[in-house]
Amino acid sequence: MWSDPRFLTHLISVPLFTGVIGYITNWTGVLMLFQPMRFHGLRVPGLRFLYPYLPRRVQVIPAITHDGRFGWQGIIPSRVSKMASISVDKALLKVGGIADFYREFEPDKIADHIAATARGEIRSVVERIMEREHPRLWHDLPPVVREAVHVRIQERLPSIVRGLTEQIGEHIEDLIDAKLLVIRHFEEHPELMNDMFREVGRKELRFMQNFGFYLGFPLGVGLVFIIEAVPQWWVLPFGGAVIGWVANWIGIKLIFEPVFPRRVGPFRFHGLFLRRQPEVSDVMATIIADDIINMRNIGDELLFGPRSDRTRQMLETSLRPAIDSEVGFARSAVRVGMGTERYDRIRDAVASEAVEFATAFSDTEFGKQQAVKINRFVARQMRQLRYDEFNELLRSAIKQDEWLLFVHGGVLGIGAGLIHLVIFGV
Repeated sequence: MWSDPRFLTHLISVPLFTGVIGYITNWTGVLMLFQPMRFHGLRVPGLRFLYPYLPRRVQVIPAITHDGRFGWQGIIPSRVSKMASISVDKALLKVGGIADFYREFEPDKIADHIAATARGEIRSVVERIMEREHPRLWHDLPPVVREAVHVRIQERLPSIVRGLTEQIGEHIEDLIDAKLLVIRHFEEHPELMNDMFREVGRKELRFMQNFGFYLGFPLGVGLVFIIEAVPQWWVLPFGGAVIGWVANWIGIKLIFEPVFPRRVGPFRFHGLFLRRQPEVSDVMATIIADDIINMRNIGDELLFGPRSDRTRQMLETSLRPAIDSEVGFARSAVRVGMGTERYDRIRDAVASEAVEFATAFSDTEFGKQQAVKINRFVARQMRQLRYDEFNELLRSAIKQDEWLLFVHGGVLGIGAGLIHLVIFGV
């Protein structure tokens, strides 16, 4: 057998083929996870009518669409809503609730920042509302009365705003749905989910690519002896499919399992991803603090999110008595000059427009300062997660679609086997 030129040719060529195909399989498999961001494909006649009758598991493959197109969209971009939901349920909420994040932002400092931002504008807000609601009466009021209103509100603005931020903190769970916040943000920025998975699993993805060659080559050597024992044309394509499937399956297993460290003699076995829990925690914390649970997103959610009507109602309700209180001795004079109904309308308008001062949440420099605190909090909490909880960060989001990578490896293995048959024969 060792002197047979055909056997020697196979001994050299088959392992090289399986090693290279193993690498290409895993390399393209990684690409399939992330690219393309949007679906690209061609319309296939009849697929539109066939689609409703396909099994649900086939319908959700990001290779076909309900309108009859066949192509591909990256697994992660195609599943961004589901993956965001899983990430929140399995990981983020175990790190902390929205109330925990809000406390880390330090509401007192938020209040001071909003007050400092509003101080320069509150006079113009009051003037603008009064000019709009009843310009003649406002101009007819004695200047001392008008100035008294401005001065009192300016003096008490910090305590008013601090009371508001405390109110937000007490009701934050009712004002913000953290899960919807995260899902909507990822839906609007699907590239962020890609970036997060790439950064968090950077070393594991590189391992997957190289592992295809490291395992494919020795398995190819074994396949040569099987070919010698069963010299049939179908053995090589079938063996290529098995190797492509197994290379991906073992690679995934090595990344995520065993979940808890196991020692066998002098050897310690532990999932590659799990070994890096401290490092991954720091990376994940930076992404969460900079791009997801940040001051801008919290402010947008409070003022413009699905529950923003609750926020505005709460702030207006809190501001009305505060404005009445701070107008103080001038209140009676203002009521006499304008009438009770007009005064109440103006007071409510001030409260309503003052809500917009909460846009101070979007201050970039202030947001960066507060993000440091969220970063530290998330990193600390994630480092303390149990291994099984931490494992769900990445595994749970892609587990349903792992079989696509295995099938992909099998199909490329069959193709490699057929190419080898065309070049070298049986």
